Amino acid sequence: MTVVGLAVGRGTGAEVAGVFERVLGHLAGAYGVPVRVERAERVYHSYVSLRGEAPERVAALTAEDAAHYEGFCRHLAGRGVSAVFRTAVNAQSLYLVRQRLRAVKVDGLGGPPGGVAPELLLVRDQAQGFYTGENRHEPGRVVRTMEFAEGITNEVIDCALARARQVWPEGGAARVVMAYKFHLLDGALDDWVRRAAERHGVEIRLCQPDTVNRDLIAHGLPPRTVVVAGNEWADIMHVVLLDRFGGERQESRFTENVHLLPEVAGLVEFQTVHGSADDLEGRDLVNPVATIRAAAAVAERHAGCAGAVAAVEGALAGLAARGVCTADVGGSASTGEVVAGVLAGLGAEALVAGA
Repeated sequence: MTVVGLAVGRGTGAEVAGVFERVLGHLAGAYGVPVRVERAERVYHSYVSLRGEAPERVAALTAEDAAHYEGFCRHLAGRGVSAVFRTAVNAQSLYLVRQRLRAVKVDGLGGPPGGVAPELLLVRDQAQGFYTGENRHEPGRVVRTMEFAEGITNEVIDCALARARQVWPEGGAARVVMAYKFHLLDGALDDWVRRAAERHGVEIRLCQPDTVNRDLIAHGLPPRTVVVAGNEWADIMHVVLLDRFGGERQESRFTENVHLLPEVAGLVEFQTVHGSADDLEGRDLVNPVATIRAAAAVAERHAGCAGAVAAVEGALAGLAARGVCTADVGGSASTGEVVAGVLAGLGAEALVAGA
């Protein structure tokens, strides 16, 4: 029995979670693979739902959500669970967990949707930097602290190079670029990266974010490039990189978060790129494509459903050819209609035949 974790946030979280369970269940049934979804007991706040609470309670609720989700991830990992799907939650709670579990977000851009050979591998450092840290509140003032560490920097680089060898087995990364505001760190990051490059025997180019942007505009990035980046740059540039390399909208993408802390290193977190979309809650309008793709990836990579990703991509392509999509991408279909259309295109016979 394969167990998959599920963490649900407010806003459209309940609807997104329902899509994930429905698609994963359909795929597991078609392949005859037993899968059980284990939900976190707590429903986590979105930023919008937090703002509806008493102001003096926001920081405490943020900390409670972070502590609970961290505990849920540790519980899953301790039992050998290898995948958890999480809907959108409040960013500060999420980044507290990412800091504590030392997470990196991995996204392959370019190549066919669902393919295994992207042109660009974006590895976002979520374990340190300006997105991490604690807030201290004073009247009319918020003080946010953060830190960088050589040990964490080494772990992030190690992870990036290892993933590059997985996605490009013919030779790994052809080029490694790091996009950080390293001028603010008194030369420390320069020294850490130099030592890491020597240890791995590779060239790592440490750049200011604006330099990476200039090179992207002027020359593009060659195939098999790894960009390791602080979230200060990567969060803003993800849409641009998708436009340049992915040819897709954020609403249709999912990403993976890999944990570097040894106690949870076997647990991969899948998430949609889009946010909680609280204004769409309960209206059957949220775009389900990213969630459908995440369910297919979990089914194939963690539950033994070989060929599930390709089958889902085929069903999605069929829907797109008929113009069946939600309003955010120019259509008029509801969430449920898109999901039903995909499942109708996933006949059990075709799935098993493609395995």
